[in-house]
Amino acid sequence: MITSEFVTAAETMAGVLGAPGLPFVTVPHPISSATGQALAQTARDATAACAAILTAP
Repeated sequence: MITSEFVTAAETMAGVLGAPGLPFVTVPHPISSATGQALAQTARDATAACAAILTAP
């Protein structure tokens, strides 16, 4: 999981570490200023996206 600000860095690191194309979940940036309600929704959405990646064939 990564915030949108760091997608390029995450993709680069995945490639350097031998996992190009590694799927990951992106959440909006920044999260530090999100309200509790917005952060809770982001967490619910990210949880569902993580589950989809982890259970994909």
